[in-house]
Amino acid sequence: MNNRIVMYLHGGSGNHGCEAIINSTCHMIEDIPKLLVTNSEEEDRFYSLKYLCDILQERKIAEHFFAHVWYYVWRAVFHDPESFMRYRFRAVLGKNKAPMYISTGGDMYCYELSKKEAIVANSTFCRAGAKTVLWGCSIEPELLEDPEVVEDMKRYALITPRESITEAALKKAGVTENVKMFPDPAFALEPERTKLPGGFIKGKTIGINVSPMIVRHEKVAGITLANYRKLIDHILQTTDNSVALIPHVKWNYNDDRLTLKELYRGYEGNARVLIFPDMTCQEIKYIISGCRAFIGARTHATIAAYSSCVPTLVVGYSVKARGIARDLFGSEEHYVLPVQTLEDPEELIQAYDWMMEREREIRQRLRTYMPQYCARAKAAGDELRKLWESCVK
Repeated sequence: MNNRIVMYLHGGSGNHGCEAIINSTCHMIEDIPKLLVTNSEEEDRFYSLKYLCDILQERKIAEHFFAHVWYYVWRAVFHDPESFMRYRFRAVLGKNKAPMYISTGGDMYCYELSKKEAIVANSTFCRAGAKTVLWGCSIEPELLEDPEVVEDMKRYALITPRESITEAALKKAGVTENVKMFPDPAFALEPERTKLPGGFIKGKTIGINVSPMIVRHEKVAGITLANYRKLIDHILQTTDNSVALIPHVKWNYNDDRLTLKELYRGYEGNARVLIFPDMTCQEIKYIISGCRAFIGARTHATIAAYSSCVPTLVVGYSVKARGIARDLFGSEEHYVLPVQTLEDPEELIQAYDWMMEREREIRQRLRTYMPQYCARAKAAGDELRKLWESCVK
């Protein structure tokens, strides 16, 4: 038997949100052997995870023609959707089965394709006799009207929703006994000092993150980047603050750097506008922690800001952005700007000005609230430890 906790459905550390979740989780349960089964071993060994857990590349059936054909025919003939998962995770099933598996992809249930993947993976591990955990998750409430999803939720030994909207939706769907809410694990991430460029002035730099993902959710073509450009011009013209463009995901099909480079066009000669290269999740958090304020699209970039007590405006599109802001401030209004509603190219300026007029108040609230909130995030590790002990006793 594989006597380790297996972490699965991890897309790779090129998404530094994924990296931050695994990094934080590993530190929460340092005393327990851990194996990360990953979609990208190369990424995970390149960034911060190589010293925190064992890492194993999952098998990719699409890259093996004959295996793909065989399993496709098998699935069709025998109506066995788990066959693909048994191939994918063969190294941690059968004689190598682990007692406990943690699904670390927090928003797997937010998208149709990954939702099916998560359901079949959970079913496969449960059928093998293991206990499973849905870790740091967000789920759109409408999804929990689907009986298949509700049945799947009840298979998990533990679900840790990261915000109250998901917790309430689970409760409404009758999923209660295995649910315990904790903040996202990345609230416990420790920053790592890195060299800052000369134009970055701590406390006088506005951090900005924008992603291809939110651009794809806009209803008016081009409105997202138009809002960001207007905001940068506004900052440069009305303050002496600098602007830092900070990427948080570096995947070929979903690369913040491409969107930020497009946004940077026209500011290349301006010493007050900086664009950062790719870094580890801990280095990114260190940079964000030095910002005066942060405007971000990626959930874990904004978590890095919140947990560093930096006033933060989220340009979001999903339940996770709304839920986290509601739990921190009592309401998502003014703290989350839904990209789907953008119509006027100056809406982001208006939201930013509202935040900056209350900058001191917001920062003080975060300073008061964050110590206990981050401690609560770390406490989720105790729940994993209890479940692990019940598995191996």
